[in-house]
Amino acid sequence: MQFLDKVVLITGGGGGIGRAAARRFLQEGASVMLSGTRRRVLEDARAELDPSGERLAIHPGHITTREGARALVAATTERFGGMDVLVNSTGIFRPVPYEEQTEEHLEEALGSILRPTFWVSQAVVAPMRERGGGAIVNVGSMWAVDAIETTPTSAYSAAQAGRHALTKNLAIELAGDGIRVNTVALAFVDTPAYERFMTPDQAREVLDSVADFHPLGRHGRPSDVVEAVLFLAGPGAAWITGTLLPVDGGVLAGRAPAAHAAAAAAA
Repeated sequence: MQFLDKVVLITGGGGGIGRAAARRFLQEGASVMLSGTRRRVLEDARAELDPSGERLAIHPGHITTREGARALVAATTERFGGMDVLVNSTGIFRPVPYEEQTEEHLEEALGSILRPTFWVSQAVVAPMRERGGGAIVNVGSMWAVDAIETTPTSAYSAAQAGRHALTKNLAIELAGDGIRVNTVALAFVDTPAYERFMTPDQAREVLDSVADFHPLGRHGRPSDVVEAVLFLAGPGAAWITGTLLPVDGGVLAGRAPAAHAAAAAAA
């Protein structure tokens, strides 16, 4: 088990990717703290993954400040004795045309993506340094790399681009402490996130319709993302930092005309 006796903090931990990551880290021997804004979702995740609470704890709250991030990390280290891995997987994906976006849309993107990543990453540095190093893995997005005409996400994309930029900056600043920082950039992945702005049936229809948008012929699953996250967090990536790894079914390698047509049909 490659994460035996390691401590992992996952923000956005109750959702599809966060919960799947928690499951895999637990299987690999880690203790896990799940953070998120929805207490019930976190409680459901704990009941499913570790009903005893022996190796999984939850910390509900909206982490957008330095003080909130420090409290989250302090709760993690007090509960499990240290800090080895941080997975920043918060974020709300909400397509809205640029001219219709409001202060609330921008604040939602910054508050759900960039601020938690910035402050929680800062808060884990000291406890990771005490352990001789660690790993930060950010869950980024292809929308921070390429614009997709049929899914206008300027606020979300800008916030995710900030997460991508932090990856390189922190990788350089923290290398001397043995702390590695990497990002996975996702395309369409089957998670409950889409149900924040459409019904479950609509979300299923959209995800099914964009299969051909991805050169590999299907949308992603949380399990696809999680294996990349575990690799970047683990010993096999010990000489990798500051990288952006597309986990996108080949989208960022180049989209064929048929893929554009599929995306248009989903809009």
